[in-house]
Amino acid sequence: MRIGPEPTTDSFIAVMYGDTEGNVPGNALVVDPKKPFRKLSRFGNAFLNRFMCSQLPNQVLKSISIIDSPGILSGEKQRISRGYDFCQVLQWFAERVDRIILLFDAHKLDISDEFSEAIKSFRGQDDKIRVVLNKADQVDTQQLMRVYGALMWSLGKVIDTPEVLRVYIGSFWAHPLRNTENRRLFEAEAQDLFKDIQSLPQKAAVRKLNDLIKRARLAKVHAYIISYLKKEMPSVFGKENKKKELINRLPEIYIQLQREYHISAGDFPEVKKMQELLENCDFTKFHSLKPKLIEAVDNMLANKIASLMNLIRQEESNMPTEMVHGGAFDGTMAGPFGHGYGEGAKEGADEDEWVVAKDKPAYDEIFYTLSPINGKISGISAKKEMVTSKLPNSVLGKIWKLADCDGDGMLDDEEFALAKHLIKIKLDGYELPGTLPSHLVPPSHRKPFQTAE
Repeated sequence: MRIGPEPTTDSFIAVMYGDTEGNVPGNALVVDPKKPFRKLSRFGNAFLNRFMCSQLPNQVLKSISIIDSPGILSGEKQRISRGYDFCQVLQWFAERVDRIILLFDAHKLDISDEFSEAIKSFRGQDDKIRVVLNKADQVDTQQLMRVYGALMWSLGKVIDTPEVLRVYIGSFWAHPLRNTENRRLFEAEAQDLFKDIQSLPQKAAVRKLNDLIKRARLAKVHAYIISYLKKEMPSVFGKENKKKELINRLPEIYIQLQREYHISAGDFPEVKKMQELLENCDFTKFHSLKPKLIEAVDNMLANKIASLMNLIRQEESNMPTEMVHGGAFDGTMAGPFGHGYGEGAKEGADEDEWVVAKDKPAYDEIFYTLSPINGKISGISAKKEMVTSKLPNSVLGKIWKLADCDGDGMLDDEEFALAKHLIKIKLDGYELPGTLPSHLVPPSHRKPFQTAE
């Protein structure tokens, strides 16, 4: 598809795997039993004419499918002219997807009325939302800092939650970066985003179970509301007046049901929306409360879900980890262009010479001032030098464990040089490895290669 600075997409496009490349129009999609879009037919032809599926024989799409929404418009007129309820469609998709990615441009941050409404339609799906601040290479570091602050402030006005959303900053295209000041930041952020997306297939079963629990709780609350309204209706006269009174009293009814059945306020549907839906309903046709069904739901939530979770965990442990492969997901880890390659603890991984050797003369000078006995210094002597780095004891303890290769509680000159190198890695802002990589093991502590006879 063509991408441009102006709004170039006016359709919802489902990008999915297919053995042959091709497009399927919306009306054909919703009658296809193999596709999960049948329920979208309720949004009518105006929407279906703006919905299509692009199928590609791409390895990435074997693990994930992508729904690309139309470009967001500004102003009231454009929103009305779509001919279908844009926010309702977004809400339908939001309830069924694993991840929602909101894209912002670093040089165009305004959140239009429609974008604001679109974000509000994701209410209740906050855990799925991730934000991408794209085209960040078009501004310098100082401007980027201000842009990030402005974005967080704007999002805070729209998303009414005290939690801060995760924002990934980068430049997601295949052209040269216009401003390379923050290259390392962009690479780290892209890796984090790719890892987040790669793990989606692995978490899909747990997410579906989570949605099942959510729907069960909502269905239970819905049953309490509907049965209450049915119970309050008169048997013969004044039905219409009583219906209006009950709709107006809905906030009070919510509070009453919360107290009576010990239900959290967060499990109730939005009052205004519920009032609008109830206007077109005949309360006399509602069903009375069936305690056995409520008991069945409670039993499922209390007992069955726990056993289902155990089954999912067992399946995950017995099966290989599902990850997204192909495309950019493979390219980001290729050779020396993988994240962190040649930096921190990974420095010197592809060199023949021990990476610590270049700084060892300076470390040796310090080592011999610590009065070594038989070529080794005690832990007390090493501690006096290591604490000068001002790193906390928890970190220094980890460095000691990595550096003391033979575990004798003392350090020789090579082990001491390794300890100083690891301190330098940590002070430079890199993470320490969990176990000592083979290229960092001091030469005198490396096991000789054994040749088979």
